[in-house]
Amino acid sequence: MMGTVLLFGVSYVFPLLYFVAIIFFLAIVFFALVEIFVLYRNSKGIQAARNTPKKLSNGDDNDITLTIKNHYGMSTNLKVIDEIPFQFQRRDIQWSKVLTPKEELTFKYQLRPVKRGEYCFGAVNILASIGLNLVERRFAFDQGAIVPVYPSYLQMAKFELAAFSQNLTELGLKKIRRRGQSQEFDSIKDYVIGDDPRTINWKASAKTRTLKVNEYVDERSQQIYCLIDKGRLMKMPFENLTLLDYAINATLVLSNIAIKKQDRAGLLTFSNKLSSVLMADKRPAQMYKIQEMLYAQKTRYAESNFELVSTYVSRKLTHRSLLFLYTNFESYHSFERQFEYFKVLARKHLLVVVFFQNVELKELIENEPQSIKDIYTQIVAEKSENEKMLITKKLRQYGIYSVLSTPKELNINTINKYLEIKARNLM
Repeated sequence: MMGTVLLFGVSYVFPLLYFVAIIFFLAIVFFALVEIFVLYRNSKGIQAARNTPKKLSNGDDNDITLTIKNHYGMSTNLKVIDEIPFQFQRRDIQWSKVLTPKEELTFKYQLRPVKRGEYCFGAVNILASIGLNLVERRFAFDQGAIVPVYPSYLQMAKFELAAFSQNLTELGLKKIRRRGQSQEFDSIKDYVIGDDPRTINWKASAKTRTLKVNEYVDERSQQIYCLIDKGRLMKMPFENLTLLDYAINATLVLSNIAIKKQDRAGLLTFSNKLSSVLMADKRPAQMYKIQEMLYAQKTRYAESNFELVSTYVSRKLTHRSLLFLYTNFESYHSFERQFEYFKVLARKHLLVVVFFQNVELKELIENEPQSIKDIYTQIVAEKSENEKMLITKKLRQYGIYSVLSTPKELNINTINKYLEIKARNLM
């Protein structure tokens, strides 16, 4: 085309070239019309579909696939551009490919959402061209698809599998030796070498004239409640995910494992006032209720009211329960202001306070200081870390359990604490 323009310009000096330029121009128009005819003759020249999960898992890599099929009778050049939700701030979801006749191709990519809510996808745009690529035809598919982002159900499934398998250590879950036994009788079986002699059932042994032992199982249907603080400190981010979202993901994982172990799981969220309450249950529909309730939670910037929580729990939860309280403290002073309410919760229930370790402070402490300013900064960081250790020590003195965890290891650490409490029959 540039050559044709050049010929028209030179033809002012050499008039004979004008006819050559006309031939070139007509050739371009001819080939363009042929491409338009071929591309638009087949109404279904290209077919494409975006395959997404019914819901995306927050904080995880979710697989998205595009399936494209060429219905043209010739090789076709394709440019594929997928319009993903604006929340991801990515403009690199595009490919260029040549498809042979009737060929089907699949593109795969991953999206990692960091905020719960509804995500709207745009169109899957296919720009098709043939021959000299003078003309492109645009196809658009699956425009306006809306997919909600829920708390991390992928992690829930992963940890459920690990907690009930023999390979607990692969994900960092500890095998904790069971101390003592619960009082819930299960069955009587023949004695084999290795059974605890203290479990011998002498009456059954006398009747059958063979040694029989009692089998026990862990107590079931214990109440497990996750109390989630939605105050301003839970708004702090780590790897683009807020501490609240880490607590929500851990709650979903822990509640699922508790229900699978025949315990009853419940939920309570709060900030300056109570937000949501779900009484403990172990029916199959309970996990759906927990997931839907967690999906709707948002961080508030108000100061958390632990007095209100302790009063409500003391009045409404009449049976002894295991409470996992997800919160955060940035100083020992802020902890002391709430400590009296923790003691109130621990009077009737087994309380586990789950709070977060500041990863950036930990990295700052481990770095070699390069100046006087770095030394002062490191001292302040060490003071903050020491206060976190003082908090765990103070809780332990009053019989309150604690989990001090980095956000990334929160799921593992809370599950380990739950399994430890169950194995030692602390309830």
